[in-house]
Amino acid sequence: MKTAFVFPGQGSQTVGMGKDLAESLLDQANQILGFDLKKLCFEGPEEELKKTEITQPAILTVSVAAFQQLATRNPQPATVAGHSLGEYSALVAAGAIKFGDAVKIVNLRGKFMQEAVPIGQGAMAAIIGGERAKIEEVCAGIEGVWPANFNSPGQIVISGQKEAVEKASAACKDAGAKRAIPLPVSAPFHCPLMQPAADKLKMELDKIEVKDATIPVIANVTAAAVTSAAEIRDLLVKQVTSPVLWEDSVKKMIADGVSSFVEVGPGKVLSGLIKKIDRNVETSNA
Repeated sequence: MKTAFVFPGQGSQTVGMGKDLAESLLDQANQILGFDLKKLCFEGPEEELKKTEITQPAILTVSVAAFQQLATRNPQPATVAGHSLGEYSALVAAGAIKFGDAVKIVNLRGKFMQEAVPIGQGAMAAIIGGERAKIEEVCAGIEGVWPANFNSPGQIVISGQKEAVEKASAACKDAGAKRAIPLPVSAPFHCPLMQPAADKLKMELDKIEVKDATIPVIANVTAAAVTSAAEIRDLLVKQVTSPVLWEDSVKKMIADGVSSFVEVGPGKVLSGLIKKIDRNVETSNA
């Protein structure tokens, strides 16, 4: 039986996460970042923890701590993957990026993503119960909106300029989607409006060491396995402006023989999505 470790992205944060698990790693993160991430994880306030430049290093640190504990009692997984930000946790687990570099990079990634589009100008919405081809068609016909996350059958997130997202949300419902839920996000992630963030991120990634991964990482951008350091670097830049192919990634892992998924980090978001993609696989949380 092949097992995959999967790592959550933004939205899985909760005040109190990492207690009795991530103390020493959060202390390391505090020193690297120069602010008290540990206090924000353990005590909040929630509004502060929700800020993307705080959320990203917080989830990464707690996820890597959970992985380190899991690795002491579990055999190495056949493959790893992460949802958006979670891809960085997966790359730490696969030995491609050092934890200290990853925590610094995702803090900057959060800042760059927030700065790319002024607050209030961008938006994201979850389209529930719609057909993938129809949602893609709607987005192609409206300027300024794009599919951003293919999460599971019947759950696709769109992203872009606020008015365009509202227009596309209505058009998706007209095309048969059950609901369109505006998401409480501070920026339109995973769309071409994030290009300024991608450009800045590339410069920062060029400063750190990226090694070949020791186990295959299923990349968000391609839903294909990657181990080469050069390709990992390239895909992390593209990931900022590209849709997260999560449903495709899970299907790829299953096609490669994975029958058990362990969600490593806070929350159970990915386990829920994986069960919607294939109810026959095993899911658990660490």
